[in-house]
Amino acid sequence: MARRRGEVDTAEDRPAIEADAFDQDAVAVAPVMGADRPGHAVFLDARAFLPHIPPLQYPGQSLAVEIYIQGGIRGCEIGTVMFGRKPDGSEEATSMDLVRLAIPRRVYTQSHMDYVLEVILEVFERRRAMKGMRIAWQPPALRHFTAKFAYVD
Repeated sequence: MARRRGEVDTAEDRPAIEADAFDQDAVAVAPVMGADRPGHAVFLDARAFLPHIPPLQYPGQSLAVEIYIQGGIRGCEIGTVMFGRKPDGSEEATSMDLVRLAIPRRVYTQSHMDYVLEVILEVFERRRAMKGMRIAWQPPALRHFTAKFAYVD
């Protein structure tokens, strides 16, 4: 449906990924403005999703890569890769490792959301076979944009 400038969309107008479709320990839906308004993104808790991968082996990056390989769905790691390197060059695990899947308004259909859900559930079924990652190369600043990764043996 075409929108005019200034019109407000409603929850009924937007496709959704229902949080109930996921294991609640592995996935959280981020609200935009309270419970009456659907979220702008789905955040996957990579540590809950991949508890066998230690935080310094970047479970968020591993999960984002696997979702892309399996379904062509791009996500963003928000955690130790993005915030774990300290100014002195040392590495420290952050308090959480998330994968953010952005859901722009009025862009995707419910069919798109169903596909995303299907891919995530397929990855979840194979999660125990997934490996951690290591940084093979990183720039001096903003490593999360251009770092190169390899799987841990």
